[in-house]
Amino acid sequence: MTFSEQLADDLRRLHFGKSWVATDLKTELADVTWEEASTKVASLNTIMALTYHMHYYFAGVLKVMHGGDLTIRDKFSFDHPAINSQEEWEKFLDGVWETAEAFAKETEQMDVARLESLMTEEKYGSWFRNVLVLLEHAQYHLGQIVLIKKLIKGGKA
Repeated sequence: MTFSEQLADDLRRLHFGKSWVATDLKTELADVTWEEASTKVASLNTIMALTYHMHYYFAGVLKVMHGGDLTIRDKFSFDHPAINSQEEWEKFLDGVWETAEAFAKETEQMDVARLESLMTEEKYGSWFRNVLVLLEHAQYHLGQIVLIKKLIKGGKA
């Protein structure tokens, strides 16, 4: 397995299963309703906001992988669209899964030279660094989602 294929495998495991952290995003969100996803627990972000936040970065960097400009900005990364029904929540999640798989496919096709090259500018570093950081960032927020979900489903919201 190439290094790119290993990164892509970790991205898929994070989203779809068999992750080394013993859970994955799709499993954790499978039984979360749109009402639960939008439930505010103290000063924490909502599950919906965290899910959008992760997706925002994967989608934005995927555009760059396809030759587009880097247009995402941290200040907009929690500005999720209004979701007011289970159908809208599930449609949003379908987009998250589609983006995750497309990102993994692009990652596994990167050769070593591309992984070592700059993503866009020197200040952002290499493609490898950016893929790895997105993976680590998503694992961090997955942990938050797990904890918030436990608080909501345990009646502590």
